[in-house]
Amino acid sequence: MKRIRRDGTVLVGPCDVRGRLTGDQVPGHATILDAAGSGHVKELLRQKYGVWGRITLWGSKIRRGEEGTLGIRITLTV
Repeated sequence: MKRIRRDGTVLVGPCDVRGRLTGDQVPGHATILDAAGSGHVKELLRQKYGVWGRITLWGSKIRRGEEGTLGIRITLTV
């Protein structure tokens, strides 16, 4: 989060479950969402991933608290 606040330049690319790249990367720009935007992202995760999404969000809430879970918007600059 500190790096994104300082410089939102990112590279996005496909990877395997361990994070190893499996294809080409594409440049983009990341921004941190406000509380309303983060809440919307959480709801989308709940809808898409069902029980696993709820478990993941619950674990994040335990580790970081309600305020510590933020959403990030990435816009590709292709």
